[in-house]
Amino acid sequence: MKLYYVYILRCADGFYYVGITNDIERRLNEHNFSSNPMSFTSHRLPVCLVYSSEFKNVDEAIAWEKRLKRWSRAKKEALIQGNGDTIHALAACQNETNHKNAPCNIRKTPRLRSE
Repeated sequence: MKLYYVYILRCADGFYYVGITNDIERRLNEHNFSSNPMSFTSHRLPVCLVYSSEFKNVDEAIAWEKRLKRWSRAKKEALIQGNGDTIHALAACQNETNHKNAPCNIRKTPRLRSE
């Protein structure tokens, strides 16, 4: 059975790189010893593995990779540190239109139709 890994690398300049592979050791070596000057990590060496998760289903792995790529740096760092509470708090809507941020004394009243 083939396994798939979604991983996060910390680059020498502090950037995070999120990727997917079916061989994590080979892929880490490719990142650190690649001769492709166009790759994201080639100018940010060395890189080190700071997170990985294993999947049996490639579609689930791809979905997780895409999700992580959209996460903020703070959420990625909380994941790396294993802090689920922080991830949950960072995921909460913080804008003023969120119902949790509305003043308690404001109640919406239905609009009356004018005839």
